[in-house]
Amino acid sequence: MVMQPKMILSPYMEIYNLVVPKDNMLRKINDMVDFSFISK
Repeated sequence: MVMQPKMILSPYMEIYNLVVPKDNMLRKINDMVDFSFISK
């Protein structure tokens, strides 16, 4: 499976990175699912 590039959607991403653990399920979902269709 190809990993999707990270999108910077918010200036608060640094806070997200500090607060949400690296092994959190939401991070894993974000890494595996291509959400680019939402931006269109």
